[in-house]
Amino acid sequence: MAEASIAVIGVLLLTLASFWADRRFRGYDRLPMQWSMTGAVNWTAPRRLALAFTPALGALVLGATAGAALLGVPPRPGQEALVVPVLIMMAAGLLAAHGLHLWLIQRSLR
Repeated sequence: MAEASIAVIGVLLLTLASFWADRRFRGYDRLPMQWSMTGAVNWTAPRRLALAFTPALGALVLGATAGAALLGVPPRPGQEALVVPVLIMMAAGLLAAHGLHLWLIQRSLR
């Protein structure tokens, strides 16, 4: 049950960050989605789509991982105790990537 809770909390935090960013960037119709090595914006997406991408990706990844653990897909022998820490690290990685994306958007729009 801890697996589902971690997945839900991770997706909830990603979604809350996107709602916050939606209010912050409400004056922009499109937001940057990719940058070149020089820092130039390669392509943009509509604001709501750009902000919904990471929470949707998080829901898929965390949901699939938690679902596999809850439906009885056995981990490899010796790794039984690593399911919860791995889910926590996955959620933290997604939150960090989303935070980086939001920071890069803010930096590009200045």
